[in-house]
Parts: sequence; structure tokens; C-alpha cells
Amino acid sequence: MTTDPHAPAREPRILVLSTSLHPQSRSRILAEHARMALAHRGAQVAWFDCRDVDLPYMDGHTAHGAEATKALQRALGACDAVLVATGIYNYDVSAVAKACMELGGRAWNDKTVGIACATGSMVSYMGHLGLANSLMLDFRCVIVPRFVYATGEAFKDGKLVDEGVQTRMAELCGSLQDLARRRI
Repeated sequence: MTTDPHAPAREPRILVLSTSLHPQSRSRILAEHARMALAHRGAQVAWFDCRDVDLPYMDGHTAHGAEATKALQRALGACDAVLVATGIYNYDVSAVAKACMELGGRAWNDKTVGIACATGSMVSYMGHLGLANSLMLDFRCVIVPRFVYATGEAFKDGKLVDEGVQTRMAELCGSLQDLARRRI
């Protein structure tokens, strides 16, 4: 029996980063859906929910010493890839998602990143591009060129019910895992 010399020795470690602080967050529902889909695919999945920590404001001084910042950096440092789930507000990702990028700093270096967004309407479908650009240019991340946008109609009773969005989430998770697998 021969083995593929290019096959990874292990499945990629993928961090699902839920950046919403809202108690009934739709982006958190996307994150949970991604966590289950990735686990079903056999990925090593880790979870970081920003509701569980008290991330400081980025002040360029003391914020990097905060315990929540260190926890975020440890979670990022331990993974090969990240799926960022965020809301879109005013045509941009949430302030918490931006803070995760800033506070995570070099722990983002060379990660494979997928992005899933909950949004009020499809008008803001390019709202994640600032985050993607910063991750690419500042931290040399590889961004999966498949993004998920879900409006309120995709959710019911705290669940993702839109089959089209479910399919796109499965495709995003598959692309993230496959690309990360090639890079480890």
C-alpha cells in the first residue's frame, strides 16, 4: 500500500470564532452550524465565543496584556484555520470582529480564513471585504473565496432553516477544511 506523500499527517485544526455579543445572535447560529458541519467532516474543531470573554478596547497599550486577549491569541495560535462568524452593521463587520483581528495580532499569521455573515439585507454583501483585506495584507492569511451571507429570513426559532444558506455553509466549511488541509 502506498500513501500520498502530499497528504497531511492530520486533519487541520479549525477555530470557529463567534464574534457577536447579542444574546439572540444570528451570526452565532451560523457559527454553531459551522462547528457542527466541520465536526461532521472530521475536522479538529475549537470554539471561541466572544460572549464568554471580556475583550478590551484596542488601545495600542494595555489591551494586549488582558487575559481575554491572551485567550484569543492562544486559540488562534493553536489552529490552522479560522471560520469567522460576524454580523454586518453599517456595511462593515462588527466592532468585535475587528477587535479580534487587532487583538489577535500575529497569532493570525498565515491562517486560512473563512467568513460567514448575518446581515439585515443583501445590500451589504461586500461588508466583510475590509476584514478580509486586512487579514490578507497584514497577516498573510489565505481567505477562502466563498462567503456566506444570511439575512433574517434564513433563521427561525433560533435555527438556520434556509436550505440554500445551509448548502452554502456546508460548501464554505468544506472549502475551508480542504484548503487548510493543503496548507499544513
